[in-house]
Amino acid sequence: MKKLASAVGSYLGNAWYERFVSLFVGVILMACLTVFDSYWWPESFTVAYSTLIAAIMIDIILPHRLRMFRWSLQLIAAVWLTFRFARKEWEIAAPIGREEWGWWLEQQLAQLHPFIWISLALLGLHLLFSTWATTRPRLFGIVGAALLVLTVADSFTPIWLWDDVAVVVFTGLFWLVVNHLRKLQLAHPDSWKALFEYPIGLITPTIIVLAILVLIGTNVPSIAPILQDPYTIWKNAQGEEVKVFLGEKAIQSNDTPLSNGNASSGYSREDGQLGGGFDYDFSPMMTVSTSQRSYWRGESKASYTGLGWEDSDDGNASSLQRVTKGNSLDETIDRSKAETVEVSQIVSLIRQDVYPVLFGAAPVSKVNWINEEESEFSPRLVSWFPDEWELLWRDSESYPASYSITSTVTVLNEEGLKGAEASFDDQQLQRMYTELPDTLPNRVRELAEEVSSGGASDYEKARLIEEYLRTNFVYNNKPDLSKLTGESNDFVDQFLFELKEGYCDYFSSAMAVLARSLDMPARWVKGFAPGVLPADRYGPGEMLEGEDFNPSGAGMYTVRNSDAHSWVEIYFEGYGWISFEATAGFSFPYMMPQEEDAPLPSTSPTEQEPMTGTEKTGSTDSSIWQIVALSVIVAGAALWLIVRRRDIPVMWNKLRGRSYSANEQIVVETNKLLRQCQKRGLRREEHETLREAIMRWSKYQSRLGDDFRYVLDSFEHAKYSQVAVTREEAERFAGKVRYLIGELK
Repeated sequence: MKKLASAVGSYLGNAWYERFVSLFVGVILMACLTVFDSYWWPESFTVAYSTLIAAIMIDIILPHRLRMFRWSLQLIAAVWLTFRFARKEWEIAAPIGREEWGWWLEQQLAQLHPFIWISLALLGLHLLFSTWATTRPRLFGIVGAALLVLTVADSFTPIWLWDDVAVVVFTGLFWLVVNHLRKLQLAHPDSWKALFEYPIGLITPTIIVLAILVLIGTNVPSIAPILQDPYTIWKNAQGEEVKVFLGEKAIQSNDTPLSNGNASSGYSREDGQLGGGFDYDFSPMMTVSTSQRSYWRGESKASYTGLGWEDSDDGNASSLQRVTKGNSLDETIDRSKAETVEVSQIVSLIRQDVYPVLFGAAPVSKVNWINEEESEFSPRLVSWFPDEWELLWRDSESYPASYSITSTVTVLNEEGLKGAEASFDDQQLQRMYTELPDTLPNRVRELAEEVSSGGASDYEKARLIEEYLRTNFVYNNKPDLSKLTGESNDFVDQFLFELKEGYCDYFSSAMAVLARSLDMPARWVKGFAPGVLPADRYGPGEMLEGEDFNPSGAGMYTVRNSDAHSWVEIYFEGYGWISFEATAGFSFPYMMPQEEDAPLPSTSPTEQEPMTGTEKTGSTDSSIWQIVALSVIVAGAALWLIVRRRDIPVMWNKLRGRSYSANEQIVVETNKLLRQCQKRGLRREEHETLREAIMRWSKYQSRLGDDFRYVLDSFEHAKYSQVAVTREEAERFAGKVRYLIGELK
């Protein structure tokens, strides 16, 4: 073991600490990248992590004295990794002649946007912080800045970042240990050599202590925080609740006290008794890669009890259909007047929870695959309930890791719906979806009549109810239950006339009950809101940006537990079940008729040729040359800084020294030297004069004795003599101080 330790020490040399700093800085930067979750593409994270890992490995493997070579290799690795992992939006044909090589290179560079900037920015930050963070105050600065970024992002975004906070804290603790060992090596080299002869005794206690801290931190039971951040304390002192980023979860009441006993957000298993409040759980639940933005429907409930929702006893469970791969699923309702659009989805589960249904845009018309295995298509595992539009999952022990479905979604035709009646010809179905408990207060029915009085059709009445709820009630995940008077026990009545605030279950239940009060068939539906896409930005040169060029909302959505949601479906003859969104701040992503879509750039071959390897455009060329020019400027500035890096402190000192006289500058430089000497174990005792301390140091550092005496004489002359020192003498003195600091390392 001693030989191994000696070999490792010989390889690392005096630069072992710098290698550790490179590792710690890289780990902290990777932890901070999580703040871009749901805003970056997966390829962006791959490029970012790969660049940092490559930079760390190069710093560790290559000799530290080959600084320029290491930096060049890191830059090459960053560019190559970007080429390797960046998203390619189109194929570029190989250049035919010499004149096309320049254009071909421009097109290749265009495809690196914005990935190359992410890679270069991270490489620059890693290089800057690794070079800069060599002292303990700077160590605390980087760790503190990282913790500040993560905690602020955790408070004001839907991203769970406490795991990354733990990584930064653990890294900071380990860094402190390594920094302490480095100081020991510099101040007491003999003790360091003796200590390094027993590496196990040195490393084992450190690992044990850090492991105990991590185990305690990760296994301690959750309790309410004793201390809060200043912003939260300030808001709570004013009786307000701290707002968080809710995606589409819109308005959050700010003037209500928090209620106790709140559950966490997520897909509910029990709907028989609704109410209370909940805390947001922003942990990811699934991703949905879809051709159309939608709500991801789960189950529907038909029986309102006054307390919540239950499955109706009138439902025809015998109509369950066996699901086979790729075969169309039956429909039992009439949608003959409706235009439909097929929506393809691939759902990938992140959590390992088990749900009673498979989620998707409604209604599902085909199951393409489950876990990409034919064996998963068993009547015992999955079946289709056409009456309720539910794709049932029967295995209570496990849930598919991924599945692919196709849905046939109704296009919203408002003019047609205004001429349709909201009623079933089948009286059993009409009774089931309009039934209300006898205990429902009359004022609920009276409110439904009053709110919908301006509607000339059932569809217009439904929209009036929807708008009334959206504009007259406040979204609040923790409604103030102290407002309840006890006069009514009905859930909807309490919301409409007493609470007047709540979350989606309150709004959706109220709309369903109000619609039923007008004899419109309505059912309560639960599932998930769409979730969020990564920030849309496409190359080259900002050709595509935002929803203006993504009107369907196609893409991969990250759906979190906080996106769990409920809404209402009302049946219209000939159009089937139409969704309504009564919750304040939410907007249902309807499929609109083609003529109502915003005009899009033409993609027909007669008007615009598709982008190929032979296409050249002036605007693209201009953007590319701007990128190339900016890259050259940045690279040139970086190269100048690298070449002149040793002159930068001199220039800074000159700039800073303009406010000092030459005598004062010598005093300032002397104080700088004293601070560096103290860090390296050369302490000045309280009873010692500067001359006594320097003369004592000269005995231990005999080779630097003359230099120390030069500093001492110059300092005493500048401090106590009446003769002014020249600027040239002050600059020579500053050079001597820099030399001594370098020799003390």
